[in-house]
Amino acid sequence: MTNSINEVLETDLMFIIGSNTTENHPVIANKMRQGKKKGAKIIVADPRKIDLANIADLYLQIRPGTNIALINAMMNEIIKEKLYDETFIQERTTDFERFVRHVKDFTVENVAPICGVKAEDIRRAARMYAEAGKAAIYYAMGITQHISGSQAVMVLSNLAMLCGNIGKEGTGVNPLRGQNNVQGSCDMGALPDDLPGYQKVYSQKVREKFERAWGAKLSAEPGKTLAEIIHGGGSGETKFLYIMGENPMMTDPDLKNVKTDLQKVDFLVVQDIFLTETAELADVVLPASSFAEKDGTFTNTERRIQRVRKAIEPVGNSKPDWQILMELMNLLGFEQKYHPEEIMAEIASLTPEYAGITYDKLEETGVQWPCYAKDHSGTKFLHRDKFDRGKAVFVAVDNISSAEMVDEEYPFIMTTGRILFQYHSMTMTGRVDELNKRAPDSFIEINNKTAEQLGINDGDEVRVTSRRGSIITTAKVTDKIDEGVLFVPFHYANAKVNYLTNPQVDPLAKIPELKVAAVRIEKLLDNEK
Repeated sequence: MTNSINEVLETDLMFIIGSNTTENHPVIANKMRQGKKKGAKIIVADPRKIDLANIADLYLQIRPGTNIALINAMMNEIIKEKLYDETFIQERTTDFERFVRHVKDFTVENVAPICGVKAEDIRRAARMYAEAGKAAIYYAMGITQHISGSQAVMVLSNLAMLCGNIGKEGTGVNPLRGQNNVQGSCDMGALPDDLPGYQKVYSQKVREKFERAWGAKLSAEPGKTLAEIIHGGGSGETKFLYIMGENPMMTDPDLKNVKTDLQKVDFLVVQDIFLTETAELADVVLPASSFAEKDGTFTNTERRIQRVRKAIEPVGNSKPDWQILMELMNLLGFEQKYHPEEIMAEIASLTPEYAGITYDKLEETGVQWPCYAKDHSGTKFLHRDKFDRGKAVFVAVDNISSAEMVDEEYPFIMTTGRILFQYHSMTMTGRVDELNKRAPDSFIEINNKTAEQLGINDGDEVRVTSRRGSIITTAKVTDKIDEGVLFVPFHYANAKVNYLTNPQVDPLAKIPELKVAAVRIEKLLDNEK
């Protein structure tokens, strides 16, 4: 996030797009409700009528995959009505005139039919955002899990810059991370072309710094993305695979091929706290400890580095992740002993954004990076006076259609997501009786009119089929979803929706298009049950 969670309480307008915040980030959603009570306005744009849509000042029930078209149309309207922040644009951005020429064809009249919403509602959204004193954008995987995900983030950045809503409190472009330490993992170099602190592997100066610290020669070649690594098993390129705290046999698209790819890897190691669906395919399983059994840090979605303190000793033969990795290094001939506080000290010595971080400093509330020195208190929001690159660039982005469109054989758009009472692949929540009582089984949401046309009643068993496979689940007839659109949570092993999802990826970030798949749905006959 460019800004902080508590700044939700200071904003004048929240634009929530592609985020089911109440169910996926309930603490932040509660802050949003508090902000609403303080007088902030809310715009929600999402294919499902999420809970926050019920208190929104404007709800846009857009079709899956039309985020870019919507934002371009809003910006077209803001420019046409001269509601943009001319001073911010002149002082802090470039390429504005070229950008204006690009969005001139994205009129609300042209875009409304694409998005499936009223032209006047797009106009209203544009005015509300532009006229707010401080407006903040909040998004999640409903933006990124498309083949156009990278471009959609760029378009949201354009919108924030257009109205000067970045670099000040209560504004910003704020991605809500999907898991508790996704931000920290990225910060530590868990990206193909990054070393810790987003320092690029292809920079000789960067490599030399880490080579001196680690006493090893580093490659200048970027690594591979998750999808490339997994599919490398099927092609024979990935020989050995070490998976930590990830369950691709539930969470990756096109699971039939994922299973084949994993089975073809010469040697598969899985390190996890439970025997997951992926661990069942492993040659070796290393039992890891949970958060309560280890020391360390997490870095959350607002860039806040927080201490994790061991509450109990590791259960059974399990060990903390850092200890397992240290012992493996020792066995492989790199004799070095360390503990979590020393790990943080090394991070601080090599990562500028973490340079001022120590365990003592994290004792109370945690610190938001960048924190450049021991006497630096951290950074509440980014880009206060300038962007790291100097002036920010307006990027012209065209509307990009989803990889799969509906047709006569597959006439419905299926999208996926999470629900409140289960989490991710249910590795943890699936073992909690009370949660399973509240949300025990898979379901598919289907619009009332669509269900009536198909002769499907609430509670009927149905078969859902895409070009990649089929699942059987239970129909949940509702008005939360629009006609022609279906929603399935991806948590459930008894109906693995990712057998149906599309493995096509965003060419830049290589994120799969999990949010749009063309499917058909049919009621099960009595003899099929």
